[in-house]
Amino acid sequence: MPSYDYRCNNCQRSLVLTYASYKEYDKATHICPHCNSTDLTRLISRVGITKSSPNYSNMSSNEMLSVFEGGDSREVGQLFKQVGESVPGGDTEYHEVADRLLRGEKMDTVEADMRDKSEKQITQDKKRNTID
Repeated sequence: MPSYDYRCNNCQRSLVLTYASYKEYDKATHICPHCNSTDLTRLISRVGITKSSPNYSNMSSNEMLSVFEGGDSREVGQLFKQVGESVPGGDTEYHEVADRLLRGEKMDTVEADMRDKSEKQITQDKKRNTID
């Protein structure tokens, strides 16, 4: 539903008027709900535009490689997230990596952290096996 920001020139309040359609907006008399004044000034606010993202699961291996080589951690995170959705079950570490990359963490940092985590797990497993 389209919504429009206004300031009432009579009572100085900010308000948002919402309409079911653009056609309804065009026909309407815009009235302040606080003081019933029609002396309103329309405010220009930020507009959000969604950007379509590529379909990573349909990319060739060379195209995926170019995403990695591009170095944009958020884009790599999107690739991981999208490709990971097609894999049943899912690995918690895989999803952790994807989430961290989507937040913008550097790929080198995430990789080093995951390597350290893996090495600690291997050490713990070896200790456990020698005790048993």
